[in-house]
Amino acid sequence: MGETSAHASDWTFLTNHARVLLAIARDPGVRLRDVAAECGLTERTVQAIVSDLEAAGYLTRTRAEDARRNRYTIAPDSRFRHPAEAGHEIAGLLRLLAGTQ
Repeated sequence: MGETSAHASDWTFLTNHARVLLAIARDPGVRLRDVAAECGLTERTVQAIVSDLEAAGYLTRTRAEDARRNRYTIAPDSRFRHPAEAGHEIAGLLRLLAGTQ
């Protein structure tokens, strides 16, 4: 039971999509390069994930007032995609891990 192996560190509980969504929930005006650094991903990968999340209705992207950055709005009433969790809104995950209301 107390055994550690290289295989044990090969997986995590959260997907990259969840990590990116949580980073944006913590700071809706965050730059994607900062999300990439926080999540250990490339900026291109984060851009693709944000596009996926936007296409699925989990977030919307608008231009910030300074017209230089994007601002993100998360739809907390969105439901998880997997059938096992489909009855649950993502708001609970965001509250638990991002400290959002």
